[in-house]
Amino acid sequence: MKYIATVFQKLKRHPKRIVFPEGTEPRVLRAAARFVKLQLGAPIVLGKKDEIEKVALDEQIDLDHIGIVDPATSSELPAFVARLEKLKRYVNLGPKEAAEILKNPNYFGAMMTQYGLVDGLVTGARETASSSLRPLIQLIKPLPTTTSISSCMMLDLSNKRYGERGVMFFADCAVIPDPTVEQLADIAVQAGAVCRQMTGNKPRIAMLSFSTKGSANLPSPQKVVAATARARQKAQEQGLEMEIDGELQADTALLSDLAQKKAPTSLVAGKANVMVFPDLNSGNIGAKLVQYLAGAETYGQILLGLTKPCADLSRGASEDDILGVAAIIGLQAIEFRKLYPTES
Repeated sequence: MKYIATVFQKLKRHPKRIVFPEGTEPRVLRAAARFVKLQLGAPIVLGKKDEIEKVALDEQIDLDHIGIVDPATSSELPAFVARLEKLKRYVNLGPKEAAEILKNPNYFGAMMTQYGLVDGLVTGARETASSSLRPLIQLIKPLPTTTSISSCMMLDLSNKRYGERGVMFFADCAVIPDPTVEQLADIAVQAGAVCRQMTGNKPRIAMLSFSTKGSANLPSPQKVVAATARARQKAQEQGLEMEIDGELQADTALLSDLAQKKAPTSLVAGKANVMVFPDLNSGNIGAKLVQYLAGAETYGQILLGLTKPCADLSRGASEDDILGVAAIIGLQAIEFRKLYPTES
């Protein structure tokens, strides 16, 4: 059984409401229809009703039990305008300009998520990352334990010897170009928390580098070493049980025989289930190579550092990818307080 099928099974017992701002995107509508058919919850798509219905008709997509909300005519718009005007960033806008901003489905969807009208949000199938991320970062409260928003992705590998029977988490592959020590530490701890919730197993987090345990005494590996120490401290402060080690080369993190030679005392080397990349170049490239050359099923990006479950898809995401990510976001929503116990 593919791992995503176990996610479907768990979510089916606790269905959730997921909002999709890109309501006229055929892949999104097909994924939403399958979300209903699998009894995973109640999908809500945003956009003009007539435009969404036309796409559904052209694509022969069943819209039964899919909610359609047009931000421009929604009864929630006045309340959202009032809330937006109270935010420091928007305090001088005025109601007319605030309403225009909130007619944008990504902004409206972010407000729905922040104020509990839905349990999670999935966007990015058609929008650029900057367009889809900006409303989420501006309107959804960040976790008090984080310094920035980042992301992770879940991979289901055909080779089950790696990770948790083939399930691994890569971070950050989409958001922060050149993370600081503090940001790398946040990425590690938050990706580990997602791993724990998704698999039920202790996160074993490899802080990746081109060096293993001082084999290259250069600034880049030293930054990873500092981030490793800080991540351990953060995990301890938050009461999270996880193993974190670095700096480690990717092969040392994955191969037990090599780990015995290069890092024999490590509790992570040779059995990592979370891989934290030192920067966005390596993370994005590494994830796509594994996806296309190794045929891994990938689901992401799951956003880290927000108080509500959200995902920012790749514009190349397939219908299956969108459905899988929506299910993961729904599963996160079931016990979000347990995933982030310090958030009140």
